[in-house]
Amino acid sequence: MDATTEDPAAAAVRQWGREAPDAVLLDGFHALKHALRFGAPVRTAVASDKAAALRLAADLAPDLAGTLDGLLVEIPAAELRALVPRVHPTGVAGLAGRRDRGDNLAALTARPRRAPVVVLDNPRNLGNVGAVVRLAAGFGATGVVTTGDLDPWHPNAVRSGAGLHYATAVEQLPYDGLPPGPRYVLDPEGADIRALTLPDDALLVFGSERHGVSPELRATADHLVALPMRPQVSSYNLATSVAMALFHWGARSGAGPAPEPHTAG
Repeated sequence: MDATTEDPAAAAVRQWGREAPDAVLLDGFHALKHALRFGAPVRTAVASDKAAALRLAADLAPDLAGTLDGLLVEIPAAELRALVPRVHPTGVAGLAGRRDRGDNLAALTARPRRAPVVVLDNPRNLGNVGAVVRLAAGFGATGVVTTGDLDPWHPNAVRSGAGLHYATAVEQLPYDGLPPGPRYVLDPEGADIRALTLPDDALLVFGSERHGVSPELRATADHLVALPMRPQVSSYNLATSVAMALFHWGARSGAGPAPEPHTAG
């Protein structure tokens, strides 16, 4: 090798150091795969075992096999551990720019909307936020909005969401900046959701895992909605509640994506 030519692994590590401060961490093969499928501006990607990553691509994402072959740079496992706080079992990581905020806000505020917006009021668990983003992407929701101080683009949320933040509009907004549309607030005192048809332009509002919807936001509800639940069971997991509401919306309205055979990829 020419002395003036930098080793590809060393060059990739140096680029990572330059890009990381203002980039979204794509933690694992599945996060990178989904980000690429939905047009993320991926800046760099590394793997501790490129051959193993390409075997995964051939099995789970043949549509991206060529792209990943050209994009991934193999670096030593020790270097990857130094770059990523908690290395994913697939040994793959990438960096990308955020989805454009202007595009997100345009999608969230467009009228008429063809699918609901999920609003998470002051969520406290980043894993739950990511799980909800993954659900919203799968059901074809317009987006996920969070209130409060947690960043829905935090690496732990992107990891839990498997990179699907790029498949739907994900934003953190104040109460007075929520998208337009009738507000259907999930509340134990609400009407049984099975008796309702949720409109395509609804805001489906879910409270925090411990305290529920804030009084300020609850007071703005157009409808209070309850999920059916057996007596003496205290609550559902947040992501489960969102899944039930989105499934009900799609089943009653006939909207949402057409079902396809499920795969692990």
